[in-house]
Amino acid sequence: MDIAYLLWLQNFRNSIDNALTPFMESVSLFAITYILLLPVFVYWCLNKKIGAYILFSLVISWALNAVVKLTCCIYRPWIRDPRVIPAGDSIRTATGYSFPSGHTMMATPIYGGMAIYARKIKWLCGLFILAILVTGFSRNYLGVHTPQDVVVGLILSVVSLYIASWLLGLMERKPEKENMILLICFILGVAALVYIEKKPYPMDYVDGKLLVDPVRMTRDAWGNIGGFLALIAAYYTEKRWVKFEAVGFNVKGVILCVIGLIGLCFILNGAAQRFFVGNFGDHWGRLANATLMVFYIMVIWPIVLKLFAKK
Repeated sequence: MDIAYLLWLQNFRNSIDNALTPFMESVSLFAITYILLLPVFVYWCLNKKIGAYILFSLVISWALNAVVKLTCCIYRPWIRDPRVIPAGDSIRTATGYSFPSGHTMMATPIYGGMAIYARKIKWLCGLFILAILVTGFSRNYLGVHTPQDVVVGLILSVVSLYIASWLLGLMERKPEKENMILLICFILGVAALVYIEKKPYPMDYVDGKLLVDPVRMTRDAWGNIGGFLALIAAYYTEKRWVKFEAVGFNVKGVILCVIGLIGLCFILNGAAQRFFVGNFGDHWGRLANATLMVFYIMVIWPIVLKLFAKK
């Protein structure tokens, strides 16, 4: 049934000469790149607590996606059925295992967290919820994920939002146990890295070519789980030594936040990752890149804001 649905969408794409494909590709691309600017701006400028909540839910979702994906090891739709032909350039970017959808699990915590933040503004809240649905649908429309991939990704993302809310609430209610809670989270992250490195993976070949290279998949997972580990460390560092407050929606604060976002874009465009991978290898390089990105968001630029955007 899932393949039949993808084939129906494929026939529809072909019937309209792929008129919607560029839009769907843009939606998917935004979901794994510059969407991160939204919660970061909230964290720096508008509401530190809400921003931290969205970022926590995001890195939890990253880690969950990596662990579930590398546990289930489900192949992409076109591997399961050669009649499925992905649209546009999506087959090049949709590598590795299929289940659950990584794009959905990147977009849902951010758009969902923003919807919670904007819940009193009905049209804006609805717009963020619509963005979640369109992002998930785009993965089906492009032929790179089954409906199950998207639905389970959505469910796991909602779980991530709940876990983040529970975790931050627990630390707020019991500050004397905060360090222990963060340490337990860090240990769980390290355990996840050990698990994905030690578990066996399917080694299926077609025409002498390995369908999915587990080394490549674990490499990507090191970046995802590394982001989770980095956020735990950065959260501790900021709360203990930086202690910045959101600068507020004023001219000076917004300008400084925008400058910071431009700097973040340089990290997101892959230049830093290429440097780290070239010097430390695929796995440690991706972990180092995730660490730089998270510390830039949580510690480095907040220091700048604290120095130059005093209220």
